[in-house]
Amino acid sequence: MGERSDNKSFWNRYARLYDFEIRRFNAKAYLEMYRLMSSSLLPVMDVLEVATGTGLVAINIAACVRSVEAVDFSPKMVEVARKKKAPDNVRFSIEDAIGLSFGDNSFDAVIISNALHIVPDPVKVLRDISRVLKPKGLLIAPTYSHGHLGDSTWNLNAKILKFIGFETYSKWSPEEYVAFIQQNGFWVERWQVLRAAFPLVYLEAHKSQ
Repeated sequence: MGERSDNKSFWNRYARLYDFEIRRFNAKAYLEMYRLMSSSLLPVMDVLEVATGTGLVAINIAACVRSVEAVDFSPKMVEVARKKKAPDNVRFSIEDAIGLSFGDNSFDAVIISNALHIVPDPVKVLRDISRVLKPKGLLIAPTYSHGHLGDSTWNLNAKILKFIGFETYSKWSPEEYVAFIQQNGFWVERWQVLRAAFPLVYLEAHKSQ
């Protein structure tokens, strides 16, 4: 994916501000995400986190699992993540969500947080996640939901975000998002809406086969 279609230049610029934004607007939602993830992950699991950003999720769930491969397509995001004091079982690297270098059936669980709505082709991303995930493996895929918001509220925020270089490619309601995951090879086990800057759908699913 090139910079014009995947927002890489935006995320490279935004890397230094990412943690501040989470603390300022979404801290409670992220703490709840960590709690929910930790309750479902197991110490025997090898986990892949796609679109790790600055590594917040990877660092906060590392104690619950055997290993975490945390990847992002933005070199600057990975650079910020690597500067943090991470547990020994966490490794950060640069990877594109479409075209992951890992072998088939490599991971017990895959986490992709707040990213599927901002990638140009989320179907391809889920396809590659399914490929690297073991049979019946766990997918944890929280994502911001905009589809049920009023047009005036969403359009104003969307214009501001687009002005600074941020692009949203998919606008799902919570129910539409759950259906999207189920239509792409996963069985949704549980989901709920968390309160954040935008409604955040926390979702866990298992690979259908």
